[in-house]
Amino acid sequence: MKTLTIDHEHENQRIDKYLKKLLVKAPSSLIYKMLRKKDVKVNGKRVKENYIVHYGDQVELFLYEDKFKEYTEPLTIKDLPITFTVAYEDEHILIVNKPVGLLVQPDDQEDVNTLSNQVLTYLYKQGSYDPEKNLGFTPGPVHRLDRNTSGLVMFGKDMKALQDLNEMMKIRHCIDKKYYTIVKGSMKDCELIDYVKKNEKEGKMYLVSPETPGALKMHTIVHVLKANKDFSLVEVTLVTGRTHQIRVHLASTGHPVIGDRKYGDFALNKQFSKYHLQSQLLHAHSLTFTNPIRSMKYLKGKTVVAPLPERFKNIEKDLFHK
Repeated sequence: MKTLTIDHEHENQRIDKYLKKLLVKAPSSLIYKMLRKKDVKVNGKRVKENYIVHYGDQVELFLYEDKFKEYTEPLTIKDLPITFTVAYEDEHILIVNKPVGLLVQPDDQEDVNTLSNQVLTYLYKQGSYDPEKNLGFTPGPVHRLDRNTSGLVMFGKDMKALQDLNEMMKIRHCIDKKYYTIVKGSMKDCELIDYVKKNEKEGKMYLVSPETPGALKMHTIVHVLKANKDFSLVEVTLVTGRTHQIRVHLASTGHPVIGDRKYGDFALNKQFSKYHLQSQLLHAHSLTFTNPIRSMKYLKGKTVVAPLPERFKNIEKDLFHK
């Protein structure tokens, strides 16, 4: 039998989720079988899979030591080059400035050199994360950016921070996220509310009527910073967080993001080949903690900003400062 004590890093989560993170090499079917057969007890009592573990709980696993070691093989930290820059960091949270071209999480094409794995490399080297000492928890991103969108991504460095940040993203109005982009044409300040649905086969989002089954509300606020007759530099605030939201919403108004190969003006995009712009010019510029909750309350009022990438600054200068 193996006995573990729940610490602050692992409290306030379901027992099945805790076990999946702890017994990372074990199949989910085995974990649920252990729960059904009373091979998992908390404080000497059988629990169901939805039991929430608390600080100080004694979790007993009826597993031989060799099996426990087999199932809890520590995460291997890869020695990756660090291509992000740190925008803000304290003992609980890390906010990084992601470059264009880097995935946040692994996909079918790339499962090694991702932002998440680079962050683990960074935290391990600085001594704030050790997978052998932190079985059952891995620092992770709170939200994602498209591979070719640059800017701010938040990571929780401990379980409580990650849980609270994820909750803040769900309930909205806790974190104010602003993006910078340059769009086609002379745009005006506006507030856009529409409904959208994804075409899974095409991997594209389309505006649909509110009555469409599976339609999701999309709410975007646009503030124009600079404009001429051909282009506008805009600051975009996301109220909702749908896939490709900014790109879809701006394109729907006739002001697509320059460089966007999926929703943009393909003829216009060719004008920017001299900048080697191969994707949407979109940058997650700032995060403001407007109404943080629980363990994140100390961040109330804090704004973190990511400087514009050089390519973005060069295009902006050429378009608006001639």
